Parts: sequence; C-alpha cells; structure tokens
Amino acid sequence: MSKVIHKSLYLILLVFVGMFIVSSLFVRAQYNYTLYGDNPILGTQQWSIFIPVIALLLVSGVLLYRLCLKLNKFNPKVVIPVVLLCSMAIQVVIIFVFPRVPTDDSQTVLSLAMNMLYDQDYSSFETGGYLHMFPFNFSTVLYLKTLLYLFLDNYLVIKLSNILFSAVTTLMIYLIYKQLNNKSTERDYGVLIFAATYLPSLFLNNLIYNDVIATAFLTSCLYFLIRFIREKSWQTIIIAAILLAIGNYFRSVGVIVLIAAILTILLNMRSIGFKKLFTSIFVLAILFNVPGWTQNAVLKSSGAVSEPVGINSAPVYMWLNMGINLERFGFWDNMESYQIYQREANYNKAESTELYKQEIERKLSEASLSDLAQMYYKKIIWTWTEGTYQMDRYGIGNESSSGMGGGRGGGIAGSYSYTNAVTDLFKGDSVYRTGVLWIVYVMNFMMYCFIFIRLVGGIRGKRYDEISLILVILGFIGFYILWEIKSRYIYPVYPLLIVLSYMGFKDAYNFMFHRKLGWERSSLRKR
Repeated sequence: MSKVIHKSLYLILLVFVGMFIVSSLFVRAQYNYTLYGDNPILGTQQWSIFIPVIALLLVSGVLLYRLCLKLNKFNPKVVIPVVLLCSMAIQVVIIFVFPRVPTDDSQTVLSLAMNMLYDQDYSSFETGGYLHMFPFNFSTVLYLKTLLYLFLDNYLVIKLSNILFSAVTTLMIYLIYKQLNNKSTERDYGVLIFAATYLPSLFLNNLIYNDVIATAFLTSCLYFLIRFIREKSWQTIIIAAILLAIGNYFRSVGVIVLIAAILTILLNMRSIGFKKLFTSIFVLAILFNVPGWTQNAVLKSSGAVSEPVGINSAPVYMWLNMGINLERFGFWDNMESYQIYQREANYNKAESTELYKQEIERKLSEASLSDLAQMYYKKIIWTWTEGTYQMDRYGIGNESSSGMGGGRGGGIAGSYSYTNAVTDLFKGDSVYRTGVLWIVYVMNFMMYCFIFIRLVGGIRGKRYDEISLILVILGFIGFYILWEIKSRYIYPVYPLLIVLSYMGFKDAYNFMFHRKLGWERSSLRKR
C-alpha cells in the first residue's frame, strides 16, 4: 500500500512538471517591471531566443559537470568551504554593484524595527497599524531590530546576514543530496557548485525581508527530517522540529513543510515503528507554534499590546479572495481586497471574513467553468514557470526616474542608493538585464525537464527516496492554486528543485554518455 501511495504522489508531480514543460514550449511567463510594471505576463514563446539559450545552457552544463568530476580527488573539507566562500564573495560583490534599497513591505518592516529600537514605538499594533493587520511580520521586524541593535544601522549589515543564511541553504542543498544518494561513490560537488552559483539566490540577498532566512531554516529542517527517517535518532527529529518552528515563525508556509513532514513519517511507519512515529509527530506539532506563543506572551506581559496579537488581523480569506481574479489570475489586485478589510469592515476580522466569503461566492458564481479553468491554469503556469522569482525587481532593482534612489525607500520599483557603470548597463530594458532574465528563465525550464527524467526513472525503478521533497513541492503547488500569487512566494522550494533537477541531469548524463561509451567499447571488442 505504501508503495502505491509513493507512486501516486510521484505521478501527480510528474503531471504538473509535464504541464510546466509543455506549456513553456508555447507560453512565456515573465515578470519585467521595466517593461510591464508590477504585473504577471503570459505571452507567446520566443523560439528564436528560447532554443539557442537551451543549447547554450546544455553545452555549458555538460562542460561544467565534467569539470566538477575532476574535483572528486579533493577532500570535502577543502572543497565545500572554498565553494561557499567564493559564492559569498560573489554575493558581496552583487550587493555593492546593485545597491538596491528596500521597497514596500521590506521598507515598512525596516522602519518599524527602527521605530521600536530607537523610540520604543509599538503603535503599529494598534488598530489600523501595519502589525495590527499583519502580525506575522513582527518576526521580521524583531530580526531586523536585533541586527540593528547589535551592528550598525546600515542596509549592508542586513544583506550580509542574508548572505550567511544563503550559504547555509547552499550547504543544506548539498547535504540533502548526499543523504538521498548515500550509496554514491562520487563527491557530487556539481550540485554544491550549482546551488552556490544559482542566480536567483545570489541576487535575492538584496531583498530585506523574510524569504532568505525562512528558506534557510526550512531547508535545514528537511535535511534533519531525512536524517531522522534514515537514522531514527531523537536528536535529529528534535533539531528538525526546532528549525521548522523558527522557519514557520519567519514565513507561515512552514505549515506546508509540517504537513509534508508528518506524511513522510507516516509513509515510513514500518521502518520507524509506532512509538517513534507517534512521538516524532507530537514533537513536530508541539514545538511548531512555540515561537508565536512566546512572542505573544512577551508582548502582552510587557504592555506593548493591549489585546491578543492577531485577534483583529487581516483574515486568511483576504488572500484567498485575491487568489480569485480573472484579469490578473490571482496576482496582487491593487488594493481591492485590502479595502474590504480596511474600509468596509473597519479592521474587524470577523466582519471582514463574512464580506470576503460573500465576495468569493460572488466571483465563483459569476465566472463560468471555462473562465475558472483558464484562470487557474494561468495562475499555476505563471507562478511555476516565471522562473526568476521576480529577481528583476527584488534582486537587480530598477533605477527610479523620479530621483527616489538616494532616499531611505526605493518606491515600488526597487531603486538604488547610488548608481555605477553596471547599474547603467542594466538600466531599463537593456540587453544585459534581458539576457540575465532569459538565462534564469530557461534554466528553470531545463530544471523541470531534468526533474521529469528523475521522476520517470524513480517510478520505473520503484525508487521513492525523494518523497519528502515531492510532498513539499506538491504542498506548495496546491497552496498557491488557492492563495494570492507571486513567483517570489515559491522561493523556499528552489533548493528542492535544484536537488531533484541535478539528480535528473546526472541520470541523463550517465544514460547518454556512459551508454555511448559502453557501446563503443563493445564495438572495439568485436573488432
């Protein structure tokens, strides 16, 4: 029965990945703020660019893989630190070359952190305040406040902290890969170098928010979960539970990882044993909300808030309502949903919940089945095939034409604190900006192709070791079918896509080149 469930989950993801691949042959999903503003774009695929970039990346990938094989003779204690340090050095260069300043939510949480640190101002928890509406972002405010207290009041400190967390994620990608391929005789430095040079992760350290830090904790949690499944060690499940709780504290998608972790443990019930199964699930569940409970208790006891945090926050139905939009297929709806909570319900959670339910019912009743099917198809395709995680705006940035670049905030576009020769080269819709976005987009497409190969190979060979990763990815797909979308929101999944795609690439490489080599040797023996 367990094998049937494993196979079914692999097949479901295979269908989605196949849909991403086939759709990308005809539809180009993109996010380019300079050209289209803050809008999700689905256009016709440009084959004249698409195919040459695929060929370029394929050839480059094979050459780099062969180069990485030559590193097998070196000790991991040397190679891993060197690769991580080189990656961090590249990221430091990027944050100096593209000195993007905070925008929208990132600017808001930074301002709140400074207000709390220097003025002890917690008024944002009062009715109408940012943290009254979105108390889940207090974790980011607290994190920024701590950094500002310990170090200098400078964007650079926060971005350097992002770089450290990004390095942790890179290391965890490598360790997860090795855990899932523990019988491999190779060092597999290729996956480490791929993760260390993955462009979205290099550029998104420019985003002062919770994406990078949450990704590091959630990826680390998965590593220790996989170790627990193999080793049955209490230490590993406790560490996994702590990391999951912290990751969820920073970004609430941790609940997806929690569900995936519980399902993974249940699917391995026979090897884990009933006692450890029950206790491990209990540990994961009981520690999951400890950071939130602790935060609320401290805020209440200190007098910073007068009522329980979140009692009148924006309800989840607001984001579900945003997720149903025929014109923008679930993307940000330009304050329409916010205004229901703010103006019509006057910041009342219960009242706004009823209004959102009515609005969702109206949208669903007025739209035809064909309209809804098209909307959800566009929603899934854009979210998962855009491929850059919106690094155009959040990583590269855009120089403001209104002169906002030198201020504390960068407007919605994400302008710079200063400009230089490189920012000038990437200005507007330049060939350099377009080229980088095309490379990342096509790389994402190729990753899906190799993931498809890995899934097919796993099903045919009845190998289901990657089930924990599969469950997390399926969880994200299902969640963002319903929720408001941004391709940046699925950033915590990129480490899993790297692991699976590298597995698929290695499978394809071994099949193509080793099979050919074996055929040639066989022909020589016959001669």
